Amino acid sequence: MTTAFYSHDSCPLHDMGGGHPESPGRLAAIEKGMGVVGVDRRIERRDAPAADVQAIKRVHDATYVDELIAFAPNDGLRRIDGDTAMNRHSLGAALHGAGAAIAATDAVLAGEIANAFCAVRPPGHHAEHARAMGFCFFDNVAVAAAHALAVHGLSRVAILDFDVHHGNGTEDVFRGNEHVLFCSSYQNPLFPFTSDTSTPGRLIKSPLRPGTGGHVFRKAIERDWLPALDAFAPEMIFVSAGFDAHRSDPLADLMLEAEDFAWVTERIAEAAALYCDGRLVSTLEGGYALDALAASAAVHIDVLSRAGE
Repeated sequence: MTTAFYSHDSCPLHDMGGGHPESPGRLAAIEKGMGVVGVDRRIERRDAPAADVQAIKRVHDATYVDELIAFAPNDGLRRIDGDTAMNRHSLGAALHGAGAAIAATDAVLAGEIANAFCAVRPPGHHAEHARAMGFCFFDNVAVAAAHALAVHGLSRVAILDFDVHHGNGTEDVFRGNEHVLFCSSYQNPLFPFTSDTSTPGRLIKSPLRPGTGGHVFRKAIERDWLPALDAFAPEMIFVSAGFDAHRSDPLADLMLEAEDFAWVTERIAEAAALYCDGRLVSTLEGGYALDALAASAAVHIDVLSRAGE
């Protein structure tokens, strides 16, 4: 089986203004990187459908979702906060971003594909139950995980987040949910300035100090994530794939290289093979230095494609 690559034409049209780091060029960079390593020839491209609003409301407050839909502009730019804004394409892009993760989940669980990467924007893991923030409107990975639980009847799913910023939205959505294991590595102190408190068996936090390099990052994954996955034995794994812990990224101060993202993807793919027949869906989060994003996302997708062979 193959690795599916989900995206949609609306995703590059979402634009929060000139100079914004979460730019349309991010998806073009990923395409360029895939071409360099040749993985673009080994993936199956699929067009992402729009998510059903009711699927989004499994994880987001219904009033929040309805108000966000009503807030979306027909032209111009509407700001939600200093970092987060919508143009006339943003709502469609957000719906297709969540829809990509749902469709990928369905396809993996149906045995149509080995695994999937969702090259979508806006990202999602900062969107809380009733709040857009941090470039995010709907928590794509949370929507997909909730879909797997509610529609496919899974009882244990793991969400693994190696973005440099903690996935506060995912934590907020699934706080106390015994069916979800959420593991997050991140720089702290850094937005969203989260508490470092973990909840054994449910919420595993791996905070990393500014300047941390790949060796310490790898040790943290081995120390924190792998034993938690072994104890939880997930039936499916979801990944919030942020590449902004790269040493070149302008929004943070970790010192990872593309090889570190390949390494963590290998560990995740091994866990998926061990616990859940390889069932894995990865969704793009951060990564704002375009050359670093191109290299890092390319090796991530390359590892996924080789795991699916």
